[in-house]
Amino acid sequence: MKIGNEVLGGWKRSHLCTALSAQDIGKEVTVMGWVGRTRNLGGLIFVDLRDYTGILQCTFDQSQYPELFEKAFALRTEYTIAVRGVVRSRGEGAINPDLPTGEIEILATEMKVFAQAKTTPFEIVEDSQVNEMLRLKYRYLDLRRPDMQRILRLRHKVTQITRSYFAENGFCEIETPILTKSTPEGARDYVVPSRVHPGKFYALPQSPQQYKQLLMLAGFDRYIQITKCMRDEDLRADRQPEFTQIDMELSFVDVDDVIAVNEGFLARLFKEILGQELQLPLPRLTWKDAMERYGSDKPDIRFGMELQNLGEVLGNCQFRVFASALAAGGSVRAINVKGGYDTFSRKEIDKLTEFVRTYRAGGLAWVRMGDEIASSFGKFVTPEEMQAIIDRMGAEKGDCIFIVADAKNQVVFDALGALRCECARRLGLCDPTVFKPLWVVEFPLLEYDEEEGRYTAMHHPFTSPMDEDEHLLETDPGVVRAKAYDIVLNGYELGGGSIRIHSSELQTRMFRALGFTDEKAQENFGHLIEAFSYGAPPHGGLAYGLDRIVMLLAGRDNIKDGIAFPKVQNASEPMMNSPSELEEKQLRELCIKLDLPEKEEA
Repeated sequence: MKIGNEVLGGWKRSHLCTALSAQDIGKEVTVMGWVGRTRNLGGLIFVDLRDYTGILQCTFDQSQYPELFEKAFALRTEYTIAVRGVVRSRGEGAINPDLPTGEIEILATEMKVFAQAKTTPFEIVEDSQVNEMLRLKYRYLDLRRPDMQRILRLRHKVTQITRSYFAENGFCEIETPILTKSTPEGARDYVVPSRVHPGKFYALPQSPQQYKQLLMLAGFDRYIQITKCMRDEDLRADRQPEFTQIDMELSFVDVDDVIAVNEGFLARLFKEILGQELQLPLPRLTWKDAMERYGSDKPDIRFGMELQNLGEVLGNCQFRVFASALAAGGSVRAINVKGGYDTFSRKEIDKLTEFVRTYRAGGLAWVRMGDEIASSFGKFVTPEEMQAIIDRMGAEKGDCIFIVADAKNQVVFDALGALRCECARRLGLCDPTVFKPLWVVEFPLLEYDEEEGRYTAMHHPFTSPMDEDEHLLETDPGVVRAKAYDIVLNGYELGGGSIRIHSSELQTRMFRALGFTDEKAQENFGHLIEAFSYGAPPHGGLAYGLDRIVMLLAGRDNIKDGIAFPKVQNASEPMMNSPSELEEKQLRELCIKLDLPEKEEA
């Protein structure tokens, strides 16, 4: 039995809008989509019909089809319609070179309106400047915009290339659980109450880390997965609480093996998405060098402005700000903004001072190299010290020197690293079409958490220490380097990974370095420790942030643009108004009783 086509009313689309060209002139076609602009020229109505491929002009001629012309007169923006007609040339004077279909139009002979539309809350146009919250509330309309369509289709292409490349290189795609176990390390978990096990909770995965290591113990050798991960943490422009990872793990590998596989992947991605050839091998920087030179472990190397340590030339300086920082074991460091004199007036420098204070810096010292040298601290240093600063920075007329001093080196790195990027942005040095990827390697294995009074893992507790530092794990854990590596692009971490611990004995030592008792380690990670006792291969892996890759390849600076339905700053989703409250019946089934903080009166 043939099923009827009641929904389309017997109509069938013959072509997508941009599938038509001058070669199709004279053909009768049927196209479907949304009404964009309409233009009424008296006896002619022009309608821009839009589908996901682009725009096609449809012409309604009153002299030839008067009844159809009247129907077209009633069309409004975003009506969903079908148009049947004949392809014809627009004529030389009416050609639109900016459109793929700019040489042709459809002379409409029939039309069907599938759905009318209310006036949209914003215009469906490229690169809309509409308030982001309004766009996200009506995300289904926002996604109709051609630029948003292109980004999500680029995302689709990235995932297709990913699956193809890793399949060709022997990887097996395996799904890991979404409902898993909460562990105490890392960011906060999103938790899911169990109805079957009252009082117990699943955790949504922050990553498939333990599962993919267990897959290596299971003998799969090479694993890949494009998977959702969740972290209950504060949002930034390049972060979401729910995100997608390209996750992988490999057996019988070292750092160079993992990097080589991934450089091949990145080269394929850049070639097929952007038409660019990556020069391999990519440069590598140790974590220490990255911090010393750029103040960041995800440096943007599209521009210079590297940090310089002024400690040597200011060793005897009496200026209190500099002297106290050096005496406390901190540092005084600076950047030279070439040509910054004209851009950064005293008023603009005041804004930059507030900017670095958001990174806990006490202030910003500066030198402006004009016809005369002006400085915020000149009267507190000797002429010889000022000249030594200028010489060390390689400064000349037209430059600006910015200096941060603090008793904590990390404050200096954070503030100057961020200031370096902010100055480059203001000077137009951050060309989104230029891509400079690199590897940052040899991260610290541990970092000291002053609030908790213990060491925590910089990446995660399964990262292997470098062989030559392993003996220091108990005696001097702060200096132990990790077999860890991040792939960085234009100031963003694209992905990160490490060679893992595959020894039960070393894993136990690692847990002890993190302040775990043997009992606590067994309670949380006993399954992994026991698995290692059955013959574990040396293994390592890496995970990319797919959302961030898409953002950068699309030339955007907001991660939401590459996600169909993203969350906003407070982790809510305005379109569906989630999260939402549960009914009392649902809470009772889950054995949950709410104890909410009292709302403050307005």
